[in-house]
Amino acid sequence: MLRVLYTDQDIIVAVKPAGVESQAARKFAPDMISEIRKYLVINKMCTPGKEPYVGVIHRLDKPVSGVMVYGRTKKAAAVLSEQVQNRRMEKIYDAVVCGKPVNNVDNYVDYLLKSVDGNYSQVVDKGITGAKRAELSFETVETKETEEGPFSLVRIRLKTGRHHQIRVQFAHHGLPLYGDTRYNPAPGAGPLALCAVSLSFSHPTTGKSMTFSMDPQGGVFEWFDAGKK
Repeated sequence: MLRVLYTDQDIIVAVKPAGVESQAARKFAPDMISEIRKYLVINKMCTPGKEPYVGVIHRLDKPVSGVMVYGRTKKAAAVLSEQVQNRRMEKIYDAVVCGKPVNNVDNYVDYLLKSVDGNYSQVVDKGITGAKRAELSFETVETKETEEGPFSLVRIRLKTGRHHQIRVQFAHHGLPLYGDTRYNPAPGAGPLALCAVSLSFSHPTTGKSMTFSMDPQGGVFEWFDAGKK
């Protein structure tokens, strides 16, 4: 069942579960677009017999859960997309990293290069052809000591939106995400511990400031007192 946080004639805000594509998926895999259309039809929130419009504004990697907003009209989608481009849409993530950050509050600035097949990114030197600037800031919420070493819950403010940015930057700085089978050589036995916990933007029609949030669920997030609200 789709978890909807808010909807009106212009937008719909919903929680994307881990393992579900943000946009239309190939073949018969579940995706958010199909789920939102189904929700609108079932709840009679669209014109009967006409497929409802659902505009993609931003994306989350398939293994990442979190809050997302979609446009219900082309005009609303265009306005929200402009906010993303102008960095006026604030995205906050919670993640569990393997290790303990040197500084409780820090800022990472790196240059990322995407592989030719689009499946992998890596940190490279500034000036490399195709490299894009990637920036994020974070604070350490809690660190838990275990027999396998320390694990830390961090809250991240994404300042740019690059391919696999959070996963790549933290791995590069020696703090790979728990459950990351792509960038962590010892990922652990659970799912990727990354969740988009908060999304803030201006309503595309009224201009009203809106913020929607959720608590990360399950997995290693349950290890931390901060995640047991």
